[in-house]
Amino acid sequence: MPFDLLLTDTRIVDMVTGEIREADVGIVGALIASVHPRGSRSDAHETHALNNQFLSPGLMDTHVHLESSHLMPARYAEIVLAQGTTAVFWDPHELANVLGIDGVRFAIEASRNLPLQVMVAAPSSVPSTPGLEMSGADFAGDEMNTLLGWPEVRGVAEVMDMHGVLNGSQRMLEIMQAGLDSGKLIEGHARGLSGADLQAYLAAGVTSDHELTSADDALEKLRAGLTLEIRGSHPYLLPDIVNALKTLPHLSSHITVCTDDVPPDILMEKGGIIALLNLLIEHGLAATDALRFATLNAAIRLQRNDLGLIAAGRRADLVVFDSLDKLTARQVYVAGKRIAQDGAMIAPVADTPLTLPRDTVRLSALTAGDFRMRIGNANHGVARLRHISGARFTRWGETYVQVRNGCVQIPDGFSLIWVQHRHARHAAKPQIALLEGWGELRGAIATSYSHDSHNLVVLGRDPNDMALAANTLINNGGGMALAQQGEVIAHVAMPIAGMLSELPPAELALQFRTLRERSSLIADWEPPYRVFKAIEGTCLACNAGPHLTDLGLTDGSTRQIVDPLISYRETPDNTQ
Repeated sequence: MPFDLLLTDTRIVDMVTGEIREADVGIVGALIASVHPRGSRSDAHETHALNNQFLSPGLMDTHVHLESSHLMPARYAEIVLAQGTTAVFWDPHELANVLGIDGVRFAIEASRNLPLQVMVAAPSSVPSTPGLEMSGADFAGDEMNTLLGWPEVRGVAEVMDMHGVLNGSQRMLEIMQAGLDSGKLIEGHARGLSGADLQAYLAAGVTSDHELTSADDALEKLRAGLTLEIRGSHPYLLPDIVNALKTLPHLSSHITVCTDDVPPDILMEKGGIIALLNLLIEHGLAATDALRFATLNAAIRLQRNDLGLIAAGRRADLVVFDSLDKLTARQVYVAGKRIAQDGAMIAPVADTPLTLPRDTVRLSALTAGDFRMRIGNANHGVARLRHISGARFTRWGETYVQVRNGCVQIPDGFSLIWVQHRHARHAAKPQIALLEGWGELRGAIATSYSHDSHNLVVLGRDPNDMALAANTLINNGGGMALAQQGEVIAHVAMPIAGMLSELPPAELALQFRTLRERSSLIADWEPPYRVFKAIEGTCLACNAGPHLTDLGLTDGSTRQIVDPLISYRETPDNTQ
């Protein structure tokens, strides 16, 4: 029988042998029917000559939060498909932390029938650190058993409550048992785990990790038996990781790649998985190895025996590259149909009609008074306070502050971080703490997209600017905003669950890029840790060190909520 489509004059990147082989590929329906010598078959309803270009399986992203693109799944699919990514493993725990099980259902329905193969994980981190924060829902054993029973759910998403696993909390025992009973994947989040703790974490059932902190960390986890998911969101680690991998006798099938989080402007301008692969190649990894990480290795990890290889019986998801020195997707085929050419979709991806989850920032308007730091009934005096020092890798600090008319006077070199629960599950007052290591912020930065509980977070020094930025988000259903000297200088509305936008990708990317650029008017960024992206993760209480959440100042190492006040001395004359 003739092929539906015949791809001729191509060079196949063989993910099994590492060879570059001359061959033709015959496709029937959605599947590859034959890989055979060039010119040996010509019977096909349609023939595409690839002019000696390279043919690879479609790229796969083994761990991603689509929410970080702030795009609806159909719009996200259009971007990554045109770049050559044809399958993703989506952990929708950002949506789940706002909407609960309905958030996972929304993720599934919004990605159903897309040309992008979207596999969904059951979020285990709702919230990421129970007892130290509250999000919009709580997942334990019952919720996980429900989600893992859905055919679209292919495993347990990243297990962020490492402390709960290692100390046998009832909630984590239930979640891990649900994953083991399902026979599906269990994703890890093993930041900082080593030695006996790492071994115990694996023994509990975790089989992968993307939280790599160094080359030595990557090698220890690989040797322990974890599947590595080298991620593009931490590019400063890639040179050392590549050099470490090149010292190994062979590159295991336990090495894959992921994006984790990519904002819309970076996704459009630089790319997702394709950008990561090009960085790995720049740092000295062979292109064939980089591609294998994103194809065959990823398919093995995700238990998709129909993907990841150019071979008869596999799904015809394919990418054409004109060079292996720098990967650029020239043509993309999905299920045997050419859907993209030269970085653009041939036809738009149809939207799935859905009721969109709006009005999730359940807060009333705030005033400048809500952003003044107070200490109990203190009026005039001197207080010694604990504070957060640093960005990403935080540590405890202590400082003396003046209290005047009941309000803490922010010391030179400090700013404030402020968090308010936005899901209407408790009525606790806003939490506020001193922040060192971010400099003196010249205005305010507010976000309702804050990993992973997604409460309303504001950083700044001036109470009026902080209130303005916060109210901008409350009025618009969420997003990110910058305020300076009484004006909103940049704003991206994200009215869907407080994290997604319906804007066309180009328009959203422009708004986000403007927000990022103008943020430097407020903060002095110092890569790699004190960067704009760190705003979204500054309240991650599951990480070691101090973090502020909607419940207070937390210690990620001891899993305690800590009183910031160490001592106070009243001075009626208002002098130190």
